[in-house]
Amino acid sequence: MSQQQMQAGGDRKNEVEKEREKKKKESILDLNKYLDKPIRVKFSGGREASGILKGFDQLLNLVLDGTTEYLRDPDDPFKLTEDTRNLGLVVCRGTSVVLICPADGMEAIANPFIQQD
Repeated sequence: MSQQQMQAGGDRKNEVEKEREKKKKESILDLNKYLDKPIRVKFSGGREASGILKGFDQLLNLVLDGTTEYLRDPDDPFKLTEDTRNLGLVVCRGTSVVLICPADGMEAIANPFIQQD
C-alpha cells in the first residue's frame, strides 16, 4: 500500500472521528442563550433554586452564581414558602435537574399537538 493511500485512509478516519465527536457533544438543550442571565431550576426531590447561569456541559451540569434556594413548607414538602436561603456560587449536578426556565418569564406558545378548529 502506498503512502498516499495510507494518508487518504487516515484522513477519512479523522473525518469520521470528528463527525462522531460532534454528534456526541451536541446537547438536546441549547442553553447558550441563557448564559449570564437569571434562570430558575427545579430538582428531583422538590428543591428549587434561581441564579445567573455561568456555565453548563452536555450532561446538564450547571454552574449558577448568586444562587437563591426557595425553601419548602415542612408540613407539605410540595409547597414552597416565602423563605429563601442565599447559596452563592453553586454547581448543580445534571442528573438531578428536572426543569430549567428563564427567571424573567416564559413565552406562551400554542400547543402543536391540538388540532386547531
